[in-house]
Amino acid sequence: MTKRTYEKTAQVNASLYRDVNLQDTANIALLPWQDFFGDKQLRNLIDTGLKNNLDLKIGLERISKARSLVSQSKAAFLPDLSLNGQVARSRMAFPQSFGFVDNATTYELGLKTSWEIDVWGKLKNSKKAIFFRLMQEESTHRAIQTQLIAEIADLYYQLLALDEQVDILNHTIATRQEEVIAMKRLQESSIVTGAAVAQSEAALLDAQNMLPSVYRQIRMRENALNVLLGISPRSVERSSFTVQPSFPSVDIGVPLQLLQNRPDVMAAEFEIASYFENINVARKAFYPTLTIQAASGFTNFGFSNWFTPSGFFANVGGGLLQPVFSKRLNKTRLELAKSDYREKVLDFQKILLLAGQEVSDALYSYQSASEQETKRQNQLEKLQEALGYTQKLLLYHSSTNYTDVLASRQALLSAQMQMSNERLLKYQSLIYLYRSLGGGWRDRD
Repeated sequence: MTKRTYEKTAQVNASLYRDVNLQDTANIALLPWQDFFGDKQLRNLIDTGLKNNLDLKIGLERISKARSLVSQSKAAFLPDLSLNGQVARSRMAFPQSFGFVDNATTYELGLKTSWEIDVWGKLKNSKKAIFFRLMQEESTHRAIQTQLIAEIADLYYQLLALDEQVDILNHTIATRQEEVIAMKRLQESSIVTGAAVAQSEAALLDAQNMLPSVYRQIRMRENALNVLLGISPRSVERSSFTVQPSFPSVDIGVPLQLLQNRPDVMAAEFEIASYFENINVARKAFYPTLTIQAASGFTNFGFSNWFTPSGFFANVGGGLLQPVFSKRLNKTRLELAKSDYREKVLDFQKILLLAGQEVSDALYSYQSASEQETKRQNQLEKLQEALGYTQKLLLYHSSTNYTDVLASRQALLSAQMQMSNERLLKYQSLIYLYRSLGGGWRDRD
C-alpha cells in the first residue's frame, strides 16, 4: 500500500440488485420519512420514537464522546504547559557541602512546557482517524434511526392487520349467531337435522375461540411498540387499513446510490478511512520525533530569597528522537494496522452484498404480495358467490346439507384472514424496501 490519502469508494457492482437493471436515479430513499408515510397517526408515533427511543439516546452519547476525542486530537497540536512546585529536604554528604551544611531544604516553583512539532504529519493523521470515527458514529446513529422507523411502521401495520382480523371475526361471529338461530328454525320445520344445528353451534364457538388469540397478539404488538417509543405500556392510537393513504411510487434508483443513502454503508466506509489513517500513523512511528522543551521559575534555599533575580532560572532545548531498536513494536504495529484495514475493506464489501440482498428481497416480496393480493381478491369474490349458491341449495335442494355450507364459510373466513396477512406483507415489503435503500434518516427540517 503506497498511497497516503484515502479515496472514497466509487465502484459498486451495477448488478447488485437481482434481476433488476435500472438506469433511473429516482429513488424513494431520498424522500423524508414524513413524505413517505402518509398516515398521520403513524407519523406521530415515529416522531415520539425519535424523541424518546433509548437506543437513539445511547447513540447520541456515543457521538458526544467521539466529538470530545476530536477536540482532544485538535489540542494535540498545542504545547503542554504545567505548573510545578516542590519542596525537597536533603541530607548532604561531606563531599557535597565540604562539611559546612548537614541538611538543606530547596523550594522550587516554575512552569514547564513541551511541544511536539508535527513534522511528518503523524498528529494530523491521528486527528483524521478520530474524525472519521466521529463520522462513523453519526452514520451509525442514522442507521439506528432508519431501523427504528422501519420497526415502528412494521408494528403499526401489524396492529392494523390484527384490527382488520378482529373485524372479520366479529362479523363472522355475528353471522354464525344468526345462522344458529336459522338452523334451529329449519330443524323445527324438519328441513335439517339436529346434527346441522350442532355443527352451526360448533362453528360459532370456533370463531369465538379465535378472538382471544388475536387480542393477545394485539396486546403484545402494542407493548413492543411502546418499548420502541420509550414510553410505558398503553394502547396505541391508530387508523385502519380502509383509510390508508397511498405510498409513493416504488423507485429504487441505481446500486451506486447505496453509498450516499444507506447509513450503515456510510458508517462502514468511514471506518475504513479511520483504519487507513491508522496505517499512516503507524508508518510515521518509524520517523524521528522533534520536541521542544522549556522551563522557567524560581528556586532557592529559603522563602525570603525565593522571588529574587538570584533565584530565577530558565532553560530551553530541543530533542530529536529516532527509534532504532524497539523490540519490533513499530513494525508489528504497522503490520496490524494494514491487516485491520484489509479486514474492514472485506467487511465493507460484505455489507454492500447484504444491502443488495435486502433490496432484492424487499422488492420481490412487494411485487409478489401485490400479485397475491389481486388474486386473493378474485378468490374472495368467487367464495362469496359459492357460499350464496350453497345456502340456497340447502333450503331448496335435498342434495346439499349444512356441512357444505360450513365448508364454504370456513374457506371464506380463511381467505379473508389470508387477505389481511397479504396486505400486511405488501406494506411490510414497502417499509423494508424504503429502509434497505437508505430511507428514513432524512428529515424535512
